Amino acid sequence: MLSSTRSSLLRHINTELRSSLPIPSLLSHFCLPPSPAYHLSFIQIQRRYRAEFAPRNVTRRKAHKGRVPIRIGGSTKGTTIVFGDYGLRVKDGVRLSSQQLTAAHWAIRRKIKSVKGSRLWMRVFPDIPVTSKGNESRMGKGKGAFEYWACRVPKDKIVFEIGGGGIRKEVAKEALRLAGDKLPVTTEFVERATKENNISLQS
Repeated sequence: MLSSTRSSLLRHINTELRSSLPIPSLLSHFCLPPSPAYHLSFIQIQRRYRAEFAPRNVTRRKAHKGRVPIRIGGSTKGTTIVFGDYGLRVKDGVRLSSQQLTAAHWAIRRKIKSVKGSRLWMRVFPDIPVTSKGNESRMGKGKGAFEYWACRVPKDKIVFEIGGGGIRKEVAKEALRLAGDKLPVTTEFVERATKENNISLQS
């Protein structure tokens, strides 16, 4: 009986997580002593509420698949560091999902949060809806259902930049390495040398 009541309480906390009433008070409100498993359950609930990147407003619910752009004619748009001191650059054109970008974003934040005044910039954003249909399904009957948000990233595009707070190069390189491990593409660590040029270092 106690376990079923506790599970219903966790479901209540799951729906009312943003309530001003703290969770220990909720436990006392239901006349239940806080158990050692409460902390683990609360961490799992927090992870569930770590929302992925997604656009707030959309004009098209579904979109064509499209292709990753290939820049010709010597264009260098988005290939140099603009905001921070260090950056993460992709070596090949790729389509990155919202889940992958969110995982890389949090990997960087966890690493640089100890550096006071450090900042993080994300130079891409997943705003393209990706749909899918089941395997071996018959043709017709419209486009597949929405599955996730994604973005098309061309070759040599800077994805993340970090800087500020006097962050050391070793910390920045490790943070961006952890982020690169979350992405399904080869990346490299770059740093700002001058206003005109960037020095690239193979990670």
